[in-house]
Amino acid sequence: MAAPAAGGENPYGLMAALEQGGTIAYATFGILVIMSAASWYILFVKLFEQQKIINQGRKARTSFWQAANLREGANKLEKNSAYRQIVDDAIIAQEQHDKLTDPIDQHDWMMGSLARSQGAIASKLSTGLALPATVGSTAPFVGLFGTVIGIYRALIKIGASGQASIDAVAGPVGEALIMTALGLAVAVPAVMAYNWLMRRNKSVLEELARFTNDVHGYMMSGGSVRPATAARGGATTPTGTTTKAGTTSTGSATGTTTASANKM
Repeated sequence: MAAPAAGGENPYGLMAALEQGGTIAYATFGILVIMSAASWYILFVKLFEQQKIINQGRKARTSFWQAANLREGANKLEKNSAYRQIVDDAIIAQEQHDKLTDPIDQHDWMMGSLARSQGAIASKLSTGLALPATVGSTAPFVGLFGTVIGIYRALIKIGASGQASIDAVAGPVGEALIMTALGLAVAVPAVMAYNWLMRRNKSVLEELARFTNDVHGYMMSGGSVRPATAARGGATTPTGTTTKAGTTSTGSATGTTTASANKM
């Protein structure tokens, strides 16, 4: 048998397998391509969205707690940021509590309002994550469908020729194996992307929860309770003593700094 010419087209490659498989092979391949493209799109969009919130959190830790009051601190945050939404909802909830005719504990009212705000942010972060999860669970079966069709075509060729020669079954069997490989190539990155995004979402939401708890403590204490990092312009000693403009105050075991001159 003469060897194929150098640089010639592979008779058992992807395009040859699609041509032999016909409409079903092309349709299966197209579905897998769409599923892969969609999962990669969600991956990059969500990574950008998560990184944006992470950057907002860094800014909130460095600038928000240095403001004189909550409204001034909110103005230092990006207008449509998740952290700005938490602060705005907290301020609105405080204003609404003063208008309630049926007495409700302010602590419970604020907790409920902030929990709803956090839930809205978590829901937005999780939007679209169902797609890579679905792709990861269904792509192997789509590839398996192409595999079944390829094996079926191989059996038909064996029956028509009356013998299981390599020439008769190489094409359909190759098509079946290619479809299996394509299904796995689409599913594995989708599953990995889903797990990675879920882990990053968890970290982002944990940071938001800490910030929300700090805002809640600040509002319930009238400005006395704030994070340990909120000592404005002062230097914190190992014993927790913060000094500013000649005023010395000692923080509690929880890292709270109490100084009436430093209240917002």
